[in-house]
Amino acid sequence: MGTEKVAKIVSNELNKKVITLKMLKRNSTLDKNPLTKDDVAVISVPSYGGRVPSVVSERLSLIQGNGARAILVCVYGNRAYEDTLAELEDLADKAGFKTVAAISAIAEHSIVRQYASGRPDTQDKDQLIAFTKAIKKKLEEKDMSKPQIPGNRPYKVSKLSGLVPKPTKKCVNCKVCATECPMQAIDFNDPSKIDKDKCISCMRCISVCPYLARNINIVKYKAASAMLKKVCSDRKENELFI
Repeated sequence: MGTEKVAKIVSNELNKKVITLKMLKRNSTLDKNPLTKDDVAVISVPSYGGRVPSVVSERLSLIQGNGARAILVCVYGNRAYEDTLAELEDLADKAGFKTVAAISAIAEHSIVRQYASGRPDTQDKDQLIAFTKAIKKKLEEKDMSKPQIPGNRPYKVSKLSGLVPKPTKKCVNCKVCATECPMQAIDFNDPSKIDKDKCISCMRCISVCPYLARNINIVKYKAASAMLKKVCSDRKENELFI
């Protein structure tokens, strides 16, 4: 949700005519939208464990950039984005994009929502708009120089939280969670069955459930909250690389 909010702020300021392709959505027709060198693509991803979600790596490869200019955006929950932007830059290059700018942005933590609660807020929005205006100026000047994007190669080993949402007695088997799960970790025929190896703890199944019928283990939640307190309590700021 936070990633989508940030992407909309940047895209709408960049150009009022926006075509949105959701890489985390099942059956997204990414290969049906050819790009040209005159296009500008905002490639926005959440950072999970300091890395790009594996499903993005797979689905971004379906897009042919054809020299389109790319603005890379990684969104994280006020902890750290580590190698996310560097990995996304490599993926964009491989798909045929020309990276001209990158942004790291803060949004409400997807698991422990008390951290970065309400972000992106008004201050974030103003900053992101200012970033986008600077990027527009670079594009208008036809400046194709590559930004210096932070990160390590090889990338860090991704360590996810291991918090896997499960259905409660409120579940009516509506299958919304299975349909919306970006990793297809939830069995469509039986949403009580979850592939723990596929789950990235994005909590999308919780946020989209119309019956509030999915949650995570409260003991593990409290442990995660305590662990994140030291690194997530202070407000971190958005960054522009241009």
